Amino acid sequence: MKLVRGAWRLLVGIKDALVLVAMLLFFAALFAALNSRPTPAAIKDGALVLDLDGPIVEQPEEVPPLAFVSGQEVGRQYRLRDVVRAIDKARGDDRVKAIVLDLDRFGGAYPALLGEVADALLRARQAGKPVLAYATAYTDGGYRLAAAASEIWMDPMGGTLFAGPGGNRLYYKGLIDRLGVNTHVYRVGKFKSAVEPYTRADESPESREASTALYGNLFEQWKEAVARARPKAQLAGWLTAPEQVVRATGGDMGQANLRSGIVDKLGDRVAFGRRVAQLAGSESGKPAGSFREIKLASYVDANPVPTDGAIGVVTVAGEIVDGKADPGTAGGDTIAKFIYDGLAQKQLKALVVRVDSPGGSVLASERIRLAIMEAKRRGLPIVVSMGGLAASGGYWVSTPADVIFAEPSTITGSIGIFGIIPTFENTLAKIGVTSDGVKLTPLAGQPDVIGGTNAQTDAVIQASIEHGYRQFLTRVSQSRRLPIARVDEIGQGRVWAGGTARQIGLVDRFGTLDDAVAEAARRAKLDPAGAKAVYLEKKPGWAAQLARQISAREDDEDDEDAGAPTDALARMAWEQRQTLARALGDVRRLVTGGGIQARCLECGGLGPTRASGGDTRMFDALLVRLGL
Repeated sequence: MKLVRGAWRLLVGIKDALVLVAMLLFFAALFAALNSRPTPAAIKDGALVLDLDGPIVEQPEEVPPLAFVSGQEVGRQYRLRDVVRAIDKARGDDRVKAIVLDLDRFGGAYPALLGEVADALLRARQAGKPVLAYATAYTDGGYRLAAAASEIWMDPMGGTLFAGPGGNRLYYKGLIDRLGVNTHVYRVGKFKSAVEPYTRADESPESREASTALYGNLFEQWKEAVARARPKAQLAGWLTAPEQVVRATGGDMGQANLRSGIVDKLGDRVAFGRRVAQLAGSESGKPAGSFREIKLASYVDANPVPTDGAIGVVTVAGEIVDGKADPGTAGGDTIAKFIYDGLAQKQLKALVVRVDSPGGSVLASERIRLAIMEAKRRGLPIVVSMGGLAASGGYWVSTPADVIFAEPSTITGSIGIFGIIPTFENTLAKIGVTSDGVKLTPLAGQPDVIGGTNAQTDAVIQASIEHGYRQFLTRVSQSRRLPIARVDEIGQGRVWAGGTARQIGLVDRFGTLDDAVAEAARRAKLDPAGAKAVYLEKKPGWAAQLARQISAREDDEDDEDAGAPTDALARMAWEQRQTLARALGDVRRLVTGGGIQARCLECGGLGPTRASGGDTRMFDALLVRLGL
């Protein structure tokens, strides 16, 4: 019998091995087949199409290789530097007859990133390259880009709805009290509103003051930018009394937009495609409205960034977390390793830190800061380039900089830290569950989420928070050459727009990443015209490349995305759904992310409209449980 069992195990092992080999061969063959795409030299005349059916971000998340096979929803993201580089390259490329913006399902971006793309489009337009935009409906972010186009098209059944920044946040104090949860909050900074949803049922006066100033600043910048790019757009009525503008045309939003100069043409996709074909050429044998098209991914591949250079660029994008993390999230250990490896393996003469983060773990932020300080100790100039946001932990990692670049609409500051621990002693007592035990020291079993924290534990944690805040102030004071009292005055967890941040000394200059690289070259005494940047980041493995190829093939075969809707009202409702999903995700991250936090939650609503896949799935699961 033992012999039979042994033979059976051997056969099962051989079978499993053969299945594994077959799977590896299958994926290798699939990868090779999907990689058989046109070479860069195969790019022909046509219109460069920016089909932005997702958000523009500093660093896209890595798509799991089996996501498409498993049916998992995969949201597309577009790297800012790829989009800007493609537009700038197309400006002088005779093969590119026009640039087309397809904004039907645009996923938004932080204001500073929108500004960079819009500026690139304006450069192309001013150089004589036709730029055409199309959408069924436009909201704030999409129209910020469309305003830079030489022709704005809209579906006759569509419309525009401009809401401006801001809106409601969720507050959980009533639910927390009803459930009996005891929320222990430890913080410093009267403007650090990240913890308010757990301690209040409404917004505090301090938070409202800061938010009003921030949102008002960003909204004024949006209006000024649109007016500069498109002077004939009569925005005032749409922003103050949109119902009157629409009623004047009998409810026809398309005609109302046309009369207001918001759009140039009304037409469906076929009519728009025929217009593009006049500029870029038509495609024979294709459906009506087709034109010669150059896909963004193909054009980016045909114009790669340099792989070597003397100026290292490390990206701190997304939430800052302890340990390692994939692209799109800033793992403290991961980012630090990129810097240490770059210093050891490359002949770096300067370091540029590109920050696009709302912050997160203080421990991880300090880990990144120390790695940057090592580059500084070795004599490398340190230049920080702030993207859409560099708040809380994002500002913490910026403190080693010799000079800080930002955009007027960059969201920064939020100098303050906090910690939050929920305990459930009152909740359990409602169902007759209590806890007890022997404790030899005041901190035995603490922090106790079952029995509650004690006074000594609360005092220790609060003292640690206050010490961390003093460290934050000291780092900023030394970096910005400001008295600690002044840093405390502009700190307190308050968030600032980049323009104001420059006035109060948190930022040195306005400029893009390219400007920061040029400044780093100057400080390293390199020729800015010849100094190249090398990105210190994870190179895509075969699995990530496979996922990218599958995504590209899906784009070729099906241009429809089941994500964002295209008509104006449904679009705004969808954006509210995404806001709710992000809010629930923030709750989960706060109560599960241990340690002291330097995080800006109020920054999230100013960025991409599409929530992360994890947040969306959690929100959908909640709706199912509620029977909705």
